[in-house]
Amino acid sequence: MHESRVEVIQDGARVSWPGVIISLVVLVLFILMVSVTWPRIEDWVSGMGTIQIGLLASLVAGLFTAVGAIPIFFLRRIPQSVEDAMMGFGAGVMLAATAFELVLPAVEGAEAQYGAVGMVILVLAVGIGLGGGFLLLLHRLVPHEHFMIGPQSGADPMKIRRVYLFIFAIALHNLPEGLAVGVGFGGDVSDGMTLAVAIGLQNMPEGLVVAIALLSLGYSKATAFGVTLLTGLVQPVGGLMGATAVSVMEFLLPWGLAFAAGAMLFVISHEIIPESHRKGHEAKATLGVLIGFIALIAIDLALG
Repeated sequence: MHESRVEVIQDGARVSWPGVIISLVVLVLFILMVSVTWPRIEDWVSGMGTIQIGLLASLVAGLFTAVGAIPIFFLRRIPQSVEDAMMGFGAGVMLAATAFELVLPAVEGAEAQYGAVGMVILVLAVGIGLGGGFLLLLHRLVPHEHFMIGPQSGADPMKIRRVYLFIFAIALHNLPEGLAVGVGFGGDVSDGMTLAVAIGLQNMPEGLVVAIALLSLGYSKATAFGVTLLTGLVQPVGGLMGATAVSVMEFLLPWGLAFAAGAMLFVISHEIIPESHRKGHEAKATLGVLIGFIALIAIDLALG
């Protein structure tokens, strides 16, 4: 395999303020675009069923992974601190989405369904525990390899092509995100749409990181882009599963929301934040978390 011209480089503690300002401007424009187009989107999806809209929204969110990978055809390198900040941003978006679009609706649904505070706490505890436990089980059973952490679950790069180990790792990452989008549309449409926008927004920097990591291993740009696209297509699978479950059995909605929240929290804590802190850029990664958290709140208010 040839050596890629695109690489992730180590850098010092300097902050590229022009880059930060440009990124924030782009983010603000994105939020404004979502706010302006939301009424038309809401009218368009209002006639769709839960399964149909859950599948479509998770597919669109998954395709944003490939959108994020497009810059590999133009960039020659990306500073490690920028990569870590982008990963932190994704973690912040997912944290806010988990809290406001999964946990809070789960609480409201459980209160309406059961009434008693004890049952609400039980639904949250069991659902979140099962969601996190399910992802932990998958991580232990499915051979995979993270770009920074290395082989997991006994993964042997000598027996399984390394690119497939990465695909498995990102698939384990994307499945709960798609599940969350699908389950989210079992309740209020605006909650589901906010989740879809949040996951899509998080997928863009993730797609770039994944593609560049593949390039650093010597894969061609076309292969890196194709693999990144493939990993994003895992999300509609999860979306279909989640939307079908809460559509067929409506009483499962609070449990499904809590389950999806647990799965998302596992991904954030087990994968994204540790990897964003591994190269010594904790401050920039944490700044990304804060910006991502605020961005999702702004999107939520824009769609409210």
